[in-house]
Amino acid sequence: MSSVEASFCRSAPWGVVARRMVPWATQGFPVTGDVLEIGGGNGVMAEAIAGAHPQVRLITTDADPVMVQAAQQRLARYPRAQARPADATRLPFEDGAFDTVVSFLMLHHVIEWERAVAEAARVLRPGGVLVGYDLLASRMASWVHWADRSPHRLIAPGAFEPALRQAGLAPISLRYSLGDRVLRFIARKPSTATAEDDPGDDITSRRSR
Repeated sequence: MSSVEASFCRSAPWGVVARRMVPWATQGFPVTGDVLEIGGGNGVMAEAIAGAHPQVRLITTDADPVMVQAAQQRLARYPRAQARPADATRLPFEDGAFDTVVSFLMLHHVIEWERAVAEAARVLRPGGVLVGYDLLASRMASWVHWADRSPHRLIAPGAFEPALRQAGLAPISLRYSLGDRVLRFIARKPSTATAEDDPGDDITSRRSR
């Protein structure tokens, strides 16, 4: 994340927007149980989840220690939420530790974002879900990231679903918005290895404004 993006993520306007974005980003999917957020920045989205779902046990992570410290301060009043440093491609958690993994607009900042998807799948329990949204490759997104000089590898259209399947996740909902520039996703880790859990039968793909 560039210094420009880091400053924006700590700003009051982003805090207001981010809190309102959680229902849109999760497509109304219920966030329950043990929840992990990868690349959570300063914890704005984590705070929104903790406030709306006080029953969940939430860990938000980020590779930037400055962001982790900011998230720790933000989440201090939520006893079931915490912030920890972690690389999304090498998560320091055991297999099957979480019911839900959320990722909000961060995978494109991970050069090997497929590894982050695979790690999310690894730490999910059988039946658990990966939920979130991210940028797809577009001329506009490329210009923005060229201007702010942040490390990134934008997700090519059509590349995300195969990455989910390669990680062993069953796509449930893939929604394309803003002229196919943004992808919202929900994918489940099959509860068994039976044919009923074949990810090819349950995907819903939509394009919306």
